[in-house]
Amino acid sequence: MGDENLTDQEEEFEESDQTAEDFTEEDYIVDEWEGNEGWEEEDGADESISEPEIPIYVDNENGTISDSRHNIMWTKSDSYEEFGYGINWYEAHDYCETLNEKKFAGFDDWRLPGFDEAKTLFSFEKSNYDKDDAEIHIDPVFESNGGHNTWTYDEKPDYHQYAMKFSYVTGNEMWENKDNEYSHIRAVRDEQKEDWEPQWRKDSRKFDG
Repeated sequence: MGDENLTDQEEEFEESDQTAEDFTEEDYIVDEWEGNEGWEEEDGADESISEPEIPIYVDNENGTISDSRHNIMWTKSDSYEEFGYGINWYEAHDYCETLNEKKFAGFDDWRLPGFDEAKTLFSFEKSNYDKDDAEIHIDPVFESNGGHNTWTYDEKPDYHQYAMKFSYVTGNEMWENKDNEYSHIRAVRDEQKEDWEPQWRKDSRKFDG
């Protein structure tokens, strides 16, 4: 059967007026197959698989908020809720020490935030409001009607009468005299504590004044 087909093809070639020299290079070019061209797409193949978004802030329902990005925990409200007025830098340390003495939310390592930690709360995309109904840019998961700034543990080099505070209205940091009584404190602690702890962090939890 195969020989008969071959013979038929030879006879057709012989009967044609074309010889091998009559064929050009283009006659031998075969169209290239590009990837999935010609294949039918399966149903749902173009649908992207979306994973559930992990919330940045988690309300622990015990007066604290966990930051899942930076592995730190904040008090849900700040010092204004307890005092109803501003406090200076020394009183901010005392406030954290009071939280530790009563083991607020079960922890005794509350402290002032550093500048890098304080600024993580700020975002122009977030809106909350302070005690004066002015807009502050922190997540609404935090309690409203608090202060508009926070003290940090950062002290000004060579001018230790100044400490840094951070504004949740403008997103700016500023050096302020430690005796200034128009500031507040949002206490923080580490969620995953390292075995080694720098001395400044130990000192920031308790101020001997």
